[in-house]
Amino acid sequence: MFDLAQSDVGIKTIQLNMENRNNPFFLTVLWDDQDIVLVDTGLPGQMELIRAAFQEAGIPFEKLTKILITHQDSDHIGSLPDLVQAFGDHVQVLAHEVAVPYLAGEIPLDKSKKLVRMPVKVDVALQEGDILPFAGGIRVVFTPGHTPDHTSFYHIPSKTLIAGDALRAQDGILQSYSPVYTPDQATALQSIAKFQTLELSKIIAYHGGECTDNLQERLQAILDAGPVDNE
Repeated sequence: MFDLAQSDVGIKTIQLNMENRNNPFFLTVLWDDQDIVLVDTGLPGQMELIRAAFQEAGIPFEKLTKILITHQDSDHIGSLPDLVQAFGDHVQVLAHEVAVPYLAGEIPLDKSKKLVRMPVKVDVALQEGDILPFAGGIRVVFTPGHTPDHTSFYHIPSKTLIAGDALRAQDGILQSYSPVYTPDQATALQSIAKFQTLELSKIIAYHGGECTDNLQERLQAILDAGPVDNE
């Protein structure tokens, strides 16, 4: 048991301060009185950056119990092996069932065409529509396109969508996915259409941060615009 001043159930966006990145990169932490849940793990070698971000946010890093993975890209799973090694049986890894063989090193990663640096066992394989009983309830929304395994998470109490790389943000304005890194744009747009069924107060894009304004209007505009030309 632990006490967070914010509330018994909560969600917070944390920023990883990386000197070599022009655009800010964000992760999400959720909690209740039993669990602290981290969504994604940054690049390889960033466990101490994550620890520092937890400390700055007033969240006890040592109490981490769950890690949710949105997808297989190196800036999302990079420090996962280090976290699993550091926490051992005290932390569980949860990812969509499509992600399992990638994380286990059984098939090459979609973009690099190489096997993961260090394989990791997924403790809980997720499916579309699963409701995870953490932080008041988190719904699994399968959103392939950016990668075949891409998964977003909807925090039910706060009406917050953790979109991973299914969307981006710029100065608080919701943007479409990055076309350079999204090989299957048709599927990516179908995934974005799923978000229209959600009641949304906030969307967290891991490249760009939080958006709260005109979310459904922006989603519709993104869908109306269709596939994005490579930048």
